[in-house]
Amino acid sequence: MNQLSFWGPDDQRSPQPKAGKIATLRLLITVKAAPNPSARHGETVCVGALSVDPGRRSWIRLYPIHFRDLDDVNKFRKYDIVTVDALPANQDRRPESWRPIVGTVRPEHHLSPGSARRGYLDPYVEDSMCRLIEQTREAPDAPSIALVRAHDISGMTIARHRGWTPEQQAKINGYLSQLDILDDHHRTPLQAPRFTGSYRYRCADRRCHGHKQSLLDWEFVALQRRLSGQTDAEAADQLRTKFLDQLCSADRDVAFYVGNQAARPQTFSIGGVYAPGRPTSRHRLRDNR
Repeated sequence: MNQLSFWGPDDQRSPQPKAGKIATLRLLITVKAAPNPSARHGETVCVGALSVDPGRRSWIRLYPIHFRDLDDVNKFRKYDIVTVDALPANQDRRPESWRPIVGTVRPEHHLSPGSARRGYLDPYVEDSMCRLIEQTREAPDAPSIALVRAHDISGMTIARHRGWTPEQQAKINGYLSQLDILDDHHRTPLQAPRFTGSYRYRCADRRCHGHKQSLLDWEFVALQRRLSGQTDAEAADQLRTKFLDQLCSADRDVAFYVGNQAARPQTFSIGGVYAPGRPTSRHRLRDNR
């Protein structure tokens, strides 16, 4: 089976600038993870993206993004093309990690579903999650972001969230206690999501015995908020319908945006689902002419 490199067809990593040098990145946003507690900002978001600069085609991680504090003109959606000024995250050994400069995010335009998105992303789809994990065992600077095809999805687990840990709650409380009483912004504490979710699947590696990875997608948490009036059973059923039955249906070519943890490089989570429709027989015939 032919397998594309993590870095795309040319298999070339583009080096980051020297330490401390600001770069302007032009990116296709692919992942907006659910917010996490932050002592300094109340909450922060990790964003995954693909560089669309011809000379710097690579995966990019932006952290931290204080999304609720962004002006409306700077807010962006998944599959927006944006520019942002950023510095290499020198304290993070993962080569894709950058630290964005607040207020420099500039959305350009949104990519609609279909050929426009596929033209950027399809060349970066990989077949082996197993190989990606192996690479992190072998090298500390191994790829930490990828788009991995799900060969066989066996199910989705949805469980009640246990709530913030004492450390996470302390961050939230500390941030709220530091707010200036003259601040005219209405700040509400970040609420823990109602549920956690994880996918069970096999990649196309012949050695694969299966993967179970947590889903950290902003959209997964946002849907939970909209289902607040439903019982746990009803809400869980709606989540499973959306993220398993619909997004991962047989007529979709499903791949997962995955990323690992800085402290646990071999632990990967799913930041989002890439699920373009499978080409019909008619389209395949046309493409083969």
